[in-house]
Order: sequence, then C-alpha cells, then structure tokens
Amino acid sequence: MNQPLSFGAGRNGRPAPNDLTEVMGQVARGDKLAFSALYDALAPLVFGIVLKVVRDRAQSEEVTQEVMIDLWRQAARYRPEAGAVTAWAATIAHRRAVDRVRSAQAATDREQAQAAREHTTAFDEVTEQVETRLESEQVRRCLRGLTELQRQAVTLAYYQGLTYREVAEALRTPLPTIKTRMRDGLIRLRDCMGVTT
Repeated sequence: MNQPLSFGAGRNGRPAPNDLTEVMGQVARGDKLAFSALYDALAPLVFGIVLKVVRDRAQSEEVTQEVMIDLWRQAARYRPEAGAVTAWAATIAHRRAVDRVRSAQAATDREQAQAAREHTTAFDEVTEQVETRLESEQVRRCLRGLTELQRQAVTLAYYQGLTYREVAEALRTPLPTIKTRMRDGLIRLRDCMGVTT
C-alpha cells in the first residue's frame, strides 16, 4: 500500500521544485500517488508551453495529456544530474507540441495536394473532352472537302475497319482506283488538319 506523500509544500500546495526529483523517483517505481502529485505540479507548466506552440486549446489539452503520460512512462529515464524535473518536462512538452504542429501542417499539405490533383484531373478531363470535340469537328469539316468517292473510301476504311479490297467490293470500284482515291483523300485530310510529317 502506498504511503502518503510527505513533500514540502510549494506554492498552491504543490511540491516544491527540489521535491520533484524525489517525486520522479517514486513515479519511476510506479507510485500512482506520486504521479498524481507530479501531474498537479507540472500539468499547468506543460499546458502553457504546449498552448504557446500549438495555439489551439483543445489540441493543447490533448498534447498535455500525451506529455503527462510520457512522463509517467519515461520516469525511470529521468536523471537529476541532467537538469531539473521542470526542465525535462518542458523539453518533452515542447517537442510534443512541435510534433503536433508539424503533423497538422503535413496533413493540411496532403489535403491541399490531393485537392489540387483532383482539381487538375477534372480540368484535364474537361480539356481532353473539348480537344476531342474540336478535333472531331475538324475531321468532319475536312471530310466534307473530299470527293464523294474519297469520303466513302476513307470512312469505310477508318471508321468501319474495312481493308482496301473490302472497300473496293463495297463501292463496286476497282481496287487500284480505291487505293489511289484513298491516298489522295488522306493527303487532303492531312493538309486540311494541318498535320506535318
């Protein structure tokens, strides 16, 4: 069973700073009453440090709780010769607060990057649709500039996938004539579309 704590009272009934070293030793041994005293002594300091960095009260309260849990878990690591308990707690608090700010900033950056990608994707899709429509209209306009036989031959070959021989049979025209008309028609289409080779 835990013995009542007998520390010299500092301000507000909290342990005096020199007594915090003894309290940390007891916390390191798993003393819950000592941790309660440590919590009462350090939570306001920790919260103040965290709030200055995080600048959001609700998040600062969360970070303060995390720091106090860290102090409980890491109590055995505390070395009095390295500095005062308050300095050790302040260091942990500051690091945790900075980590929270960085994490929040990284999350915001990820969300903005995702939003930008989605916006760009939507823009690219619209652009692609517009370009496709414009190209289709240009092809239709250029096809209207061909002779009837050229237009029929090109349409059968490229839109219906027929071979030269099948186009010749469908149009009841000799194969050499179809080949010539398609070649001439494709050259006119290329020139009309502004394609350079």
